[in-house]
Amino acid sequence: MGAATVYEAAGRTGLIDLPFHQIGPAGAVAGPARTVACGQGDNLMVHAAIPALREGEVLVVAMPDPQPVALVGDLLVTQMLARGAAGLVLNGAVRDVAALRQLGLPIWTSFVRVRGAERQVVGRVGGPVDIGGATVTTGDIVVADADGVVVVDATRVGQVLEAAEDRERGEHDKRAQFEEGVMSFELYRLAERWPELRGPATTSGDGG
Repeated sequence: MGAATVYEAAGRTGLIDLPFHQIGPAGAVAGPARTVACGQGDNLMVHAAIPALREGEVLVVAMPDPQPVALVGDLLVTQMLARGAAGLVLNGAVRDVAALRQLGLPIWTSFVRVRGAERQVVGRVGGPVDIGGATVTTGDIVVADADGVVVVDATRVGQVLEAAEDRERGEHDKRAQFEEGVMSFELYRLAERWPELRGPATTSGDGG
């Protein structure tokens, strides 16, 4: 299910609200997060996190503030793929984009920049990180596609999955009605909210 469906099913929570560049294969990725808290402009902890990666995880890398500094390039992504990473989300930059596209790891990055990072600041692997207005902890489920990135708290996964499945079934039914010519304005009974949009009012008396 897409990020938009999951976001709505989660009660419009969990959006990582950043303008992302999507690099790599088109489509969607979902998997448990492996979180990395980096120092500002520093990628030491990305190097430290890769040995802890488990197959199918989405690496979520956050600096205190988004910054166009390349935290990741092709050599780091090569290592991530060797560990079985499913995807990468970061509020910094990537570089070596042509090589990254060939490698094929799905990446959502705030920037593409040549400028490289330092490797000096000790941060944290695992635990909560704040990124794009959302808090992500290792084990939370990350859903990412062409629309953006959403995170679901690990304790709510079953509840949100059920709600997302219900939403998809409902959208399937609505799509079938729209294909038959039903209008959303009618189906959602929106005219009841704006009586002036129902059409010309009927009058009596001299106005007939």
